[in-house]
Amino acid sequence: MKDPIVEEVRRARDAHAKQFNYDLDAICEDLRKREKAAGQPTVSLPPKRIEKKKAI
Repeated sequence: MKDPIVEEVRRARDAHAKQFNYDLDAICEDLRKREKAAGQPTVSLPPKRIEKKKAI
């Protein structure tokens, strides 16, 4: 079963990545620039650390 919305998102993501020759660093840099240009506040949360537990 194919979801048309998921397919649309995947096509858009692929088209964006193709513009940067699938270079992840370039893609991320572009997305950061777009975030700043949007003028919307963004939230960057620190990573959640998982507590190490000893095996029983």
